[in-house]
Amino acid sequence: MEQRSELIKGLGLYGATSVVAGTMIGTAIFVVPSVMLARVGTPAMVLVVWVCAGVLSLFGALGYAELGAALPEAGGEYVYIHRAYGPLLGFLYGWTQFIVAKTASIAAIATGFVIYFAYFFPSLNGVLWQRPVALAGHAVTLQLTGLQIGATVMVLLLSGLNILGVRRSGAVQTVFTASKLLVLGVLIVLGLVLGHGSWEHFHPLLTEGSHGGLLAAFGVATVSALWAYDGWNNLSMVAGEVENPQRNMPTALIAGTLLVIVVYVLVNLAYFYVLSPTDSLGTRTIAADAARRFIGGAGGAFVAIGVMISTFATLNGSILAGSRVPYAQARDGLFPQGLARVHPRFRTPATSIMAQAVIAGIFALSGTYEALYTKVIFSEFLFYALVTAGIFVLRRRMPDLARPYRTWGYPLIPAVFVILSAFLLVNTFRQQRTDSLWGLALILSGLPAYLLWSLWKRRT
Repeated sequence: MEQRSELIKGLGLYGATSVVAGTMIGTAIFVVPSVMLARVGTPAMVLVVWVCAGVLSLFGALGYAELGAALPEAGGEYVYIHRAYGPLLGFLYGWTQFIVAKTASIAAIATGFVIYFAYFFPSLNGVLWQRPVALAGHAVTLQLTGLQIGATVMVLLLSGLNILGVRRSGAVQTVFTASKLLVLGVLIVLGLVLGHGSWEHFHPLLTEGSHGGLLAAFGVATVSALWAYDGWNNLSMVAGEVENPQRNMPTALIAGTLLVIVVYVLVNLAYFYVLSPTDSLGTRTIAADAARRFIGGAGGAFVAIGVMISTFATLNGSILAGSRVPYAQARDGLFPQGLARVHPRFRTPATSIMAQAVIAGIFALSGTYEALYTKVIFSEFLFYALVTAGIFVLRRRMPDLARPYRTWGYPLIPAVFVILSAFLLVNTFRQQRTDSLWGLALILSGLPAYLLWSLWKRRT
């Protein structure tokens, strides 16, 4: 698999850093703190979870920085897995991302944007069309809502923007990432200054009666935090379009991840300073409730705008990054060759972007994407561990590969990431077995697809 670059290098250091931070900061930071509190019992332990999950994400980013600088090709994780483990695992990764994981995630993010957009236009929540049908002997009602239409439109709109060029997409990403950081900065400053809260909310450190023991509860809460940090890997997928990737890839990965860790810890500090543990447990919109305390009635609108800004940037970054995986696989003969076509004018993988938009649009229209995405979180952690373990494989298999950046703390840092990821996988399987089994099933469904694709290629 030789290194090729048909795509234009349009992402500078700021654009690359905004891809990292912009795709990490999504809707989760506005929602999951109360879910994490229900698991570990105290705000102080929630902060500990955020720090530990952030450090774990940073360890992963340090490993990806070495791989991204050594193999600056479009496709990122797919390229690393293909080089380290061969075409079968590379195909399974791309299959999982393209068929369900990334496309369903894009649909979910788009719907999150429209849900908060409906705060200002409630008519979007209405049902536009419905029809009862019989399916396998059961009565099922098919319906189409304004949210589904709106989410599909958002997917198509931003996919079109990404086709027009990575420079335009990168500029949009930078502007909206700065905007969402501004919104979170307002929540932090006003919450800690005008919130009239209490530092007593952070005492005691521990409580008794955590679900399934403290370690298991800590592990499940960490998964929630890692979902909020998720996205630091997306820069690797557009490595072929980063200017001076040997320098900018490591810098953007590390700087972007550190920035998000600091912001997440501070905004959680503001949430729990303003709201008591009881109030925090009683809501799934902790950011809106905290904002109402120090802004008043306008707090809900402020948070709704903040979430829209956040999800817009996350959606743009996810479309930008996700479309490079099927492009890279097609370029290597593991997906239909048409997906490797590059737009003659804009030098973007236009066919791959459009194919991704079609699948994501179907998920958005189906209304079942949320359950599907929940079930593939397990598979994402599995591939993170495989990619990071690939550092050891590639150092042994390709010792002469130029490595402008070498993982700080090697071999300890990547080994710790792989071990902790394995613990989280085992703990997630024990605590959320049904979702984990579905995640494995989605990955393994790629085996017959790979066999059929291989047979078809031999015949043609």
